[in-house]
Amino acid sequence: MAQIWAGTDIGKTYHHCVVLDAEGRRLLSRRVLNDEPELLALLADVLALDEDVVWAVDVADGMAALWINILLNHGQQLVYIPGLAVNRASAGYRGTGKTDAKDATVIADQARMRHDLTVLRPDDEHAVELRILTGRRADLSADRTRRINRLRGQLTGIFPALERALDLDNLGPLILLTGYQTPAALRRTGRTRLTTWLRNRKVRGAEALAQAATEAAERQHTAVPGEKIAAQVVHTLAKEVMGLNEQIGEIDKLIAARFREHELAEVIASMPGIGPLLGAEFLAATAGDMSRYGSADRLASLAGVAPVPRDSGHVSGNLHRPRRYHRGLQRVFYTSALISIRSCEASRRFYERKRNEGKRHTQAVLALARRRVNVLWALIRDGKCYQRELPVTSAA
Repeated sequence: MAQIWAGTDIGKTYHHCVVLDAEGRRLLSRRVLNDEPELLALLADVLALDEDVVWAVDVADGMAALWINILLNHGQQLVYIPGLAVNRASAGYRGTGKTDAKDATVIADQARMRHDLTVLRPDDEHAVELRILTGRRADLSADRTRRINRLRGQLTGIFPALERALDLDNLGPLILLTGYQTPAALRRTGRTRLTTWLRNRKVRGAEALAQAATEAAERQHTAVPGEKIAAQVVHTLAKEVMGLNEQIGEIDKLIAARFREHELAEVIASMPGIGPLLGAEFLAATAGDMSRYGSADRLASLAGVAPVPRDSGHVSGNLHRPRRYHRGLQRVFYTSALISIRSCEASRRFYERKRNEGKRHTQAVLALARRRVNVLWALIRDGKCYQRELPVTSAA
């Protein structure tokens, strides 16, 4: 049984730690630099007050990583309180101001009173590496999306017919835009020469792409103001998108290789709809340790695929999607459910049954995702791979 509770308000440069006793009296309040010697000194001073201590933080990664690992490496009990919960709880404390010391006090006091907080545990090396790699891939994908949107905007401003004709998610149109951006340039080149130019750069479907581009050029003979500079920007953006595509391809190979090295990779990948990328995202979010969540229901709730009640007064049975959930986990289960509808007969039948019951597409996919949480939970628990068909047993 803990005797004192230490709450830490996490900051990039400085943390603030407040220690409370069982009666809620403040025993220590200190602002400490996010550096190992200072953090170790704080740990020693708190343990000098009492060795039975529960630590609490409001950030579980990033700028809190050093402090969390110091505590876990020294065998300390550590719980996590989401920042939103701290913000809402602080409204019930005296004073309307907001300071690091007050936030740390709220964190420590909530840890003292609540028994439902998430206990933080050390992650294995695989999970940490996959979290870093998948996070990097998400950043690159977001950068690619932003540049494609800018590319579309610039191209629409000078050549809207070509923008409509090109699918910029494919490599061929991007290669085309590195050489030709205006109607006049495409008309001067002509379809035959453009086809040869694309084939020399190993573009698939070069003839169809060249025909679509030259037909778009024939529909516009007006040069808009700023066309020359805009064409240069289109050229640069197309190059940047191609570079990002290469980076994403390289990091996908790293993710797939690191995922396959995990002991649960075969079990997770046996689920229809889950490949190396989604499997890596699942491990990055959960570390493959189902004991952290207690049950499949709790994992489904965290993933945002289990409805939660919103009853009041005479209104009951009012179920809604949760407002707080792990978006990465929801992406894993929702996306894999969509894929499994096309690749797995059992998933397709389940989806169609829900649709026949009157559910909308999104509701049916969420219901399938919820069912798949139970299946994946059981597979990991038992260490067995998914079987698309049940084995046939012979009669006695």
